[in-house]
Amino acid sequence: MFINNHNTAAFNKLRAYLLLPIITFVLACTDQAPRGGGDVLVIGDSVMAWNRSANASIPDVMGQVLNRTVTSKAVPGAQFDNASGIAGAVGFDIQQQLPAGRWNWIVMNGGANDLGADCGCGACGPVVDALIGLDANSGAIPKFIRKAKASTGANIIWMGYYAGSGMGSFAGCRDDLVQMEARIARFAASQRGIYFVDSEDAINRKDRTLFASDNTHPSAKGSALIGIYLSDQIKLHQTQNTTGG
Repeated sequence: MFINNHNTAAFNKLRAYLLLPIITFVLACTDQAPRGGGDVLVIGDSVMAWNRSANASIPDVMGQVLNRTVTSKAVPGAQFDNASGIAGAVGFDIQQQLPAGRWNWIVMNGGANDLGADCGCGACGPVVDALIGLDANSGAIPKFIRKAKASTGANIIWMGYYAGSGMGSFAGCRDDLVQMEARIARFAASQRGIYFVDSEDAINRKDRTLFASDNTHPSAKGSALIGIYLSDQIKLHQTQNTTGG
C-alpha cells in the first residue's frame, strides 16, 4: 500500500504514541544504568525480574548480599533473540538490554521465551540450534557473550533455569532447555572469565514455597536462594581471579 509523506508522518506519530506507555512501563521497571557502565549488571527475562516490586528480585538480593551496586535491565517476557525491532528496542530482546560502558560482572539468562514464542515448546531443535549450535560454539548466545565480554571487560555468568514445581507454562520446553544449557555450560568451560551457574542447584523443586503461584517463577524465598547462590559464585570466582586460580 502506498503511503504519502503526510500519512507516513501521521503513522509514525501514532506508533510513537502507542509505544510510549510500553516504553514508560519498561523504563519504570528497570534500573537506569550509570553512564559509562558500573559494577554488576543483570540482564534477562522474568525469572530475573520477578518480585522486583517488593525489592525482592534476584538482582535485589544480590545487591544486598554482595553490598555492591547491582543494576538490573531484565524485562519480563524478554526473548534472547527477538525478531521484532520495536519490541527489542524497549527491552524485550535480551541482547539489546546491554548498555554501553565497562562492567565488572554481567549476570544473564534467557532462551525460555524464545522456545515458547518461536516453536511453542514443541519441535524446538532448530530454535535451540540458532541460539547455540551443537558445537557449543556457534549461534546467537556464544556470539553475544563474546561481544559483551569484549566490549565491557566483564566476567560473565550465564544462569541456567531450574525445573518448575508441577506443570508450569514452560513444562514442555524442559528437554530443549536442558539441551541448550548443556551446550552453554560446554561453551563457558572453554572460555576464560565466562561461567555457567545452574540456579537448579539452589532450588528444590519439591519445595512448593520456592515458587510463585504459576509454578514457573520464583517466590520471594526462591529469588532469595538464587540471589544468594549467584552472589556466592561471584565471590568464589572473584577470589580465584584475584589469586590467579
